[in-house]
Amino acid sequence: MIILLNKNQLASAKKFYIDYLVAKIPPYALFSAKKNGTTITGYLSGKVLFQGTNAETEGAALSKFFGLKSSETATTPPLANLSLLGSDEVGNGSYFGPLVVVATFAEEKMLPTLRKLGVKDSKMLKDPEIKEIAQQLMTILPYKTLVVTPKKYNEYQQKFNAVEMKVLFHHHVLTQLAKELPVKPAATLVDAFTTKASLTKYSKTHNLTWPQPFYFVEKGEQQHLAVAAASMIARKLFLDYLEQDGASLGLPLPSGAGAKSDLVAAEILRQGGLDLLGEHAKLHFANTQKAEKLM
Repeated sequence: MIILLNKNQLASAKKFYIDYLVAKIPPYALFSAKKNGTTITGYLSGKVLFQGTNAETEGAALSKFFGLKSSETATTPPLANLSLLGSDEVGNGSYFGPLVVVATFAEEKMLPTLRKLGVKDSKMLKDPEIKEIAQQLMTILPYKTLVVTPKKYNEYQQKFNAVEMKVLFHHHVLTQLAKELPVKPAATLVDAFTTKASLTKYSKTHNLTWPQPFYFVEKGEQQHLAVAAASMIARKLFLDYLEQDGASLGLPLPSGAGAKSDLVAAEILRQGGLDLLGEHAKLHFANTQKAEKLM
């Protein structure tokens, strides 16, 4: 939960939590406090962030103190101009090829450069453009990748469902990159691939702690260039893998999960059966059964 305050109100909010203040505060913050299982952080921008089990209750109490209306609070603050850690994945909907998860860190000072390069939601660009821009991004941005090959994906799929896997993979690249950064990001943003309830469920199951402040929102590529950059790098790595894998197999591997994938899968089955197909495709897709029928 977020409450927006002016400069004077922010100073008063610090006094409001005088008995609960903690010594360590994040960058760009005026204060941080812990009360009733909730962490309250007041940023110099005027945003007061509530995180924890009683976030809504604490947020309502401070709102009441200042006489704020509900319309003056928000669940997600403006993020576009912050130094932000973001992640996205590509390949989830493709039968062939890997699942690629990428995290990037885009500092505020780098945002004009990213805009000039043409970084945006990868769905708005053609693949050749994405590959060209992504190649440049990989030389100027800190990033961390996880390329889950089809063979490894199929092994994970025996233990975890698709959403659970992505929770684990996003957490891995984000936390690994966060450890290597010389500065703490102002926030972390993940492009939402499931409901917040599912994210919370699997985070608890695997005891995962996400870099804070943490946001999980739909169309994350449009919220911040860090997520858009992660999406573009992931798309490039996915396409490169698909091309190289197809070349080694002697068959062009299509992206997606359409009828072309069924035909190619049927040919792979003819050449080496399900074991060979499992090295190149995500076997739990319905394409596997369709290819077997084509056989």
